[in-house]
Amino acid sequence: MKSVSINGIARVDLGKKFAKQLRKENNVPCVIYGGTENPVHFYAHENEFRKIVYTPNVYLIDVIIGDDTYKVIMGDLQFHPVTDSILHIDFLRIFENKNVKLNIPVNIIGNSIGVRNGGRLSLNMRRMLVEGLSENLPGTIEIDITNLRIGDSIRVADVTRENITFLNNSDDVIVAVKTARAAIAEEEEEEEASASEEGGDTSTEEAKSTEES
Repeated sequence: MKSVSINGIARVDLGKKFAKQLRKENNVPCVIYGGTENPVHFYAHENEFRKIVYTPNVYLIDVIIGDDTYKVIMGDLQFHPVTDSILHIDFLRIFENKNVKLNIPVNIIGNSIGVRNGGRLSLNMRRMLVEGLSENLPGTIEIDITNLRIGDSIRVADVTRENITFLNNSDDVIVAVKTARAAIAEEEEEEEASASEEGGDTSTEEAKSTEES
């Protein structure tokens, strides 16, 4: 998983009044939780968070506050209901020897046989909840759909990765290829392909016969 850095400033004054003033100056109040240590309150300009908020990617984050660096992942995120500006962010402190639970984006790869035959791809899970050490967490969960035919699906139980555990229900469908109105039955395609090949062979034999005569 990729890492990014955020430069923060320690908050001396807490409370709604001071948080409101920070937001007027386009700063975002934040807090770091986790472990046995006290929460760390800080703020940073809203531009610092664009690289981690407005993206489908998940990052390990180094929050730099003065001489201290905190390794965290982003937790709860609050937006203004009207302006959509960031109001507050909670970060969760991570440790090298402790497992982390995190929702990782699903990345579909490959060109499904069923989709090529006219089926409709249905992505039911855009993120999967995994648990593992931070060093083992992938940036995305890649799901290869190349061999999926119409009516086929890939469930959580079908996906395995080393050093991480999937926490979603094992029977949950991640992605499936469903029948669409324009879908062509595979049996018909195979028959058409077979007939076409046989027809091609017959034409070749007739041509050879003509040349010989």
